[in-house]
Amino acid sequence: MNTIEKALVHALFTHLHHNIDKAIDFKAIDALNKKVGKLFPRALIVGPGDDAAAFRFPGTKGTFVGKLESHCSPCVPRPYDAAATGAGGAMRDVVAMGGRPIFLMNFIGTRPLKEKVLVGPCGFTGTCTCGKCVEMTSGERVNLMVKGLRDMCNAMDVFIVGGGFSTSFSDIVPAVVVSVIGKLVTAKPLTKPAKSAGDQFILIGRTDSDGNDTLYRAGLVTEMRPAVALFKEERMIMDASLAAFSTGKIKACSDLGAAGIGAAVCESARYGGFGARVDLTRVPLKNKNLTPEEILICETQGRMAVQVAKKDVDLVLRKIRAKKVRAEVIGEINDDDKEVFMYKGKTVAVIPNHPSRADLEAL
Repeated sequence: MNTIEKALVHALFTHLHHNIDKAIDFKAIDALNKKVGKLFPRALIVGPGDDAAAFRFPGTKGTFVGKLESHCSPCVPRPYDAAATGAGGAMRDVVAMGGRPIFLMNFIGTRPLKEKVLVGPCGFTGTCTCGKCVEMTSGERVNLMVKGLRDMCNAMDVFIVGGGFSTSFSDIVPAVVVSVIGKLVTAKPLTKPAKSAGDQFILIGRTDSDGNDTLYRAGLVTEMRPAVALFKEERMIMDASLAAFSTGKIKACSDLGAAGIGAAVCESARYGGFGARVDLTRVPLKNKNLTPEEILICETQGRMAVQVAKKDVDLVLRKIRAKKVRAEVIGEINDDDKEVFMYKGKTVAVIPNHPSRADLEAL
């Protein structure tokens, strides 16, 4: 495996961000949900396992979507951007299910407010060697995180309705957790797994070089560079996605977060029992100097991937572009058992749906 394949396989098959079932007994949770479902029939529509949950309140009309997300470690080098992108990511997950985010609750846990903390690339070690870090109080860092949350909610017109706060944390990493609730606007929840071979991948939004969390967690880089918060873009992507949903032609949907295009394509294809082929040359870029590997795995915010039948591509693209948002077909679902990523005719990465034990042990 080359470097980028190692990073993607590590993220998709090893790291708990994408493999939470290795730490949590979902069979027990499923049994619990089935038991409660006897009391509230048809209340839970989509449970753990997709971008967000979809549910109905007994006795009311409509379906709601909920997502909880944390951005704790990225708040060490960039507390403002990390908190904002945590909120934005949870909102995108709600949108990815076919919902419009409306309410947000958050929890922040930190050291006592007067304690000093180091904010910047060296924050995890506590001693600055790069000359770029800033020492501040824990309280000042909290203010940056709260401002990030507030600014994202302002951009997306989402209420902040409550949450929790603690200053009893001793770890160098603060806790930043957000929960978002929205209302489903599609006829039924849009789910991540691919539905049919031949369906086209449409990428909504432009890609940049920011966000290397996947490479950092795989041990392939020494400095974490969290994604930059993109407030205007997040709002435009949400509006463009909702416009695409209005066509009724979207068959599957994923937001682009950790591991970027790589995870969005690989997870959707694998969960649906398919493969995929993607041409990274077609990806709309903010920065023309990106390498193919950066295009594949970077974690630029404000992007969404939808899948539609080939005959519906033009209609969906018109709806998206009418919102002044870039969108392009970048690939296709196929009947293979792997995902192939190309750039200018050359193979960048091949990700199998079922890596060998030897490959996994070599990570």
